[in-house]
Amino acid sequence: MLFLKIFSILDDMRDISLDREANRLSKKQLLESWDLTKSSELYGIETWGAGYFNVSPDGEVTISASTNSHKNTPVPIVDIIEGIKERGLEPPILLRIENLLDNQITMLNESFQRAIKTLEYKGDYRGVFPIKVNQQEQVIDEITMFGRRYHHGLEAGSKAELIAALAMLEDPEACLICNGYKDAEFIDLALNALKIGYSCFLVIERPGELELILERAAQLHVDPRIGVRLKLSSKVGGNWSESGGDRSIFGLTTSQLIDVVDRLKETGQLPCLQLLHYHLGSQIPNIRDIRQGVLEASRFYADLVSEGAPMGYFDLGGGLAVDYDGSQTNYVHSKNYSLDEYTSDVIEVVLSVLDETGVPHPTIITESGRSTVAYYSVLIVNVLDSAQFKPKPQIIPEPDDSMPEQIINLLQISTDLTVKNIQECFNDAIFYRDEIRQRFRLGQISLRERSMGESIFLKTIEQIARTAKSMKRKMPGLDGLDEALSDVYYANFSIFQSLPDSWAIDQVFPIMPIHRLKEEPTRHAVVADITCDCDGVIDRFVDLHDEKKTLLLHELRSNEEYYLGFFLVGAYQETLGDLHNLFGDTNVVSVRLEPDGTFSIVKEIEGDSIADVLSYVEYDPKKLLSQYRKRAEQAVRHQMITPKERMLMVKNFEESLRGYTYFENHR
Repeated sequence: MLFLKIFSILDDMRDISLDREANRLSKKQLLESWDLTKSSELYGIETWGAGYFNVSPDGEVTISASTNSHKNTPVPIVDIIEGIKERGLEPPILLRIENLLDNQITMLNESFQRAIKTLEYKGDYRGVFPIKVNQQEQVIDEITMFGRRYHHGLEAGSKAELIAALAMLEDPEACLICNGYKDAEFIDLALNALKIGYSCFLVIERPGELELILERAAQLHVDPRIGVRLKLSSKVGGNWSESGGDRSIFGLTTSQLIDVVDRLKETGQLPCLQLLHYHLGSQIPNIRDIRQGVLEASRFYADLVSEGAPMGYFDLGGGLAVDYDGSQTNYVHSKNYSLDEYTSDVIEVVLSVLDETGVPHPTIITESGRSTVAYYSVLIVNVLDSAQFKPKPQIIPEPDDSMPEQIINLLQISTDLTVKNIQECFNDAIFYRDEIRQRFRLGQISLRERSMGESIFLKTIEQIARTAKSMKRKMPGLDGLDEALSDVYYANFSIFQSLPDSWAIDQVFPIMPIHRLKEEPTRHAVVADITCDCDGVIDRFVDLHDEKKTLLLHELRSNEEYYLGFFLVGAYQETLGDLHNLFGDTNVVSVRLEPDGTFSIVKEIEGDSIADVLSYVEYDPKKLLSQYRKRAEQAVRHQMITPKERMLMVKNFEESLRGYTYFENHR
C-alpha cells in the first residue's frame, strides 16, 4: 500500500508539473501568436493608408471616410466585394470610393486656405485637375462636382481633353488651363470658351504658338488670356527628374520668354499675358526641391510684372507626392512632407519673393492630379492558384555510392550546417545545385537524379533559412533566401491593363490580403498575372526601410476565395492600361460609404467583353461568328460532329464573345 501511495503522489506531482509546463507553453504561444498589430506592421497599412484604410478586429481591411467634421463607421472591403458579386459582377474589380476623392479635394483646398489666412497672403488659390491623370468620365464628373464649392478646375493637354473639360466644367470661376501642343482647332476651342464665360488660359509651350494664338484671336474678335510655360533650371529627384531642367521637353527658355514678351509689346497685347506656369514632375518626394522650384519661378513672375505684364495667376504645376510606401522619406515612392507643410511652404516662398519686390500676390494654381485620385481606387483580385517551390514530401535518402557525387555533397551540407558556417553552406548548396543541372545538360545525370537533387537542394535551403532566422545578426551574404523559396501566386488580372506603371517604371503600390489578417501569413510569394508574358509579375513590394522582393501571404484553401487588394492605383493606371493578351478593362464599381457603416453602389460599369477587345484591334465580332459557323458546318458535312453538337458549339462561341476577358469561376 505504501508503494502505491508513493506512486500516486509521484503521478500527481508529474501531472502538476505537466500542467505547469502546458500553462507556460500556452502563455508563451499566446505572447508569440500572430495578431492584428503584426499584420498592420507587416503590410504597413497604418503608414500608407492615410487613415482611409485600416484593419478591423475581424482581420479584414476596412475603408473609412472620416474627417474632422464627419465620422464614418469603417466598412470591410470584403463586404463590398460580396455585395458586388451578389449583383452579378466578378473580380477583378476596380473599386472607386467617391468619399475619398471628395476628402482629397477638400483637404487640398482647405489646407491652402489655412496657409493663406495664417501667412496673411493677399491672393487666392485655385486647384485644377490634369485630365491626363485619370480621363474616365465618372472621375472627371465627380471631381467637378466635389470641387465646385472650391472653384476647382481642370487642365487639358489635348483637343480631346479640352472637349471633355468644356462639357464637364460648369463653374465659371474655376480655371481651365490649356497645356500641350496646340493647332488652330485647339486654339479656337479655347478662345470660344472665353467668349462664353470660361476662365480659360492658353499656355504657350513653344514659341511658334504665340503667332497662331494672336491670329486666331483676331479672327474670332476676342482677347486671349495667355500663359507661358517656363523651363526652370531647377530639377527634382525621382522618376520624373527630366520634367525640369534646361533639357526638359516642354516650355520656353529664358530667351524665348523674352521674345514672347517683346512680341506682345509690339502688338500692344501685353495685357493678355496673365499666367506663368512651370512643372517639375508628377511625384516630387523632397520638399526642398519643391521650395527651390517655387523660389526660382517666383523670381521670373516678379520680373514679368516689372516688364509690364499684368499677370495675376501663378501655376506651379503638379508634383504633390503620394506616400506609396509609408516611409515619410524623400525616397522615390514616398515624400518627406505633409500636405500642410507643402501648402505653407509654397505660400511662404511666393509671399517672401513678391513682398521683397513689391509685386501684388497672384492667384496660385496647382495641378495636383496624383495626390487627388490615387487613394480613390482599389483594384481587388482573386488568387487562382499558386506554385510552391518546396521539396517533395518524401524521406531524404541516405548517401550511397550509386549517387552522383554532387548529390552526396548536397546531403552532407545538412549534416555539417551550423551558425558559424551558414554562409559557406549556402554557397556550397548553390554550387552543387548548379553542377547537377550542368551535368544533366551533358547527359551525365538522369532526370530522376536531377529531381532528387532539386528536392534535396530546396530542403537544404529551407534548413539554412530556419537557421538564419534564429541568428541575432543578419548576414548580408544570405540575401535572396526568401526569393529562392518564394511561391508564385497567380492572380486574376493583367499588370499591363491595370498596373502599367508597375511594369513600365517600377512603380510600387501597396499590396496586401484584404482578409484573414488574424492569421499569420507563412508563404513568401511574388504575384503573377494571367497574361502569357514573363514581365507579368510583381516582385517588388513596399517596405518602410527598402523594397521587398517577396510578399508574405496566407496558404490558399480549396474552395475558398483569397483576395488581394492593390491600393493607391487611381492615378494614371486606368488611362495607360493596354490590351496585352487582349485582357480588357476590368469591372468598375463606384461606392459611397454611409456614416452608419453601410455603403451604396453609385455606379456599375461592366468590364470589356471579348467582343469589345477584339473590335478594338479591328476584328468584326459578327464576321468572326459567321466564319466559325461555316467551319462548324463543314465539320457536320464531314461527319466529325452532329448538328446538335454544332448548335451547342456555336452557342458556346457566342456566349464567349459576350463574356468577360478575365478568368470566371461560374463555369
